[in-house]
Amino acid sequence: MSGHSKWSTIKRAKGATDAKRGKIFTRHAKAIEIAARTGGGDPTMNATLAAAIENSKSDNFPKENIERSIKKGCGELEGEKIEEKIYEAYGPGGVAFLITALTDNTNRTIANIRHILSKNGGKLAESGSVAFQFEKKGIITLTENSETAELAAIEAGAKETETADEFLIVKTDPQKLMSARQSLLDKDLKVQSAELTFEPVNEMKIEDAEIARKILKLVDALEEDEDIDSVAANFDISEELLRE
Repeated sequence: MSGHSKWSTIKRAKGATDAKRGKIFTRHAKAIEIAARTGGGDPTMNATLAAAIENSKSDNFPKENIERSIKKGCGELEGEKIEEKIYEAYGPGGVAFLITALTDNTNRTIANIRHILSKNGGKLAESGSVAFQFEKKGIITLTENSETAELAAIEAGAKETETADEFLIVKTDPQKLMSARQSLLDKDLKVQSAELTFEPVNEMKIEDAEIARKILKLVDALEEDEDIDSVAANFDISEELLRE
């Protein structure tokens, strides 16, 4: 489970429980609204918005909710303004975290993040002390993990691929995310999700099972918060270690 991408991808790809679906829908609405506000409401001209819409569809986010979120982002509907905030932190074992939040109340969000970190052996870091350890990438999750799918991903411009159970994770340059997604669809491959996310430049190998469990517990706690859209971290944890 390197860089947290595999850990989070498997959880998303296997679907949300009914209890969590409301939170997931809220996150999709926020992501679409912000994308529309920053890049315009036309997904054909706004790759970030296109990715947010397609990612929401994989969770069965209703069409009318997508349209309403776009209108809010473009100022056609009133409502609380959603902001994107990125927080830097350290977790158990010195693992670096980059936490992206979509919020209408930054005071509430930072207080919640501080509480979660403190409760799980982490702490906020100074601005700039963590961010340089990550880079933005396009991440496409395919529901087929085969040689055919991998070859199609390479032809679509993938920088690298990674397996996660029955899924194939395809990593691209951010600006090539949607063109790569379309190329894979054209080859009749099922795309579970396509999104922009942060990936660690270098990973930290975790060899202590107790520390590994604490790191994953912190990840889960952060992702439970409704304001937090995504969590990136630079750990590398083997599945064998978790079985100890």
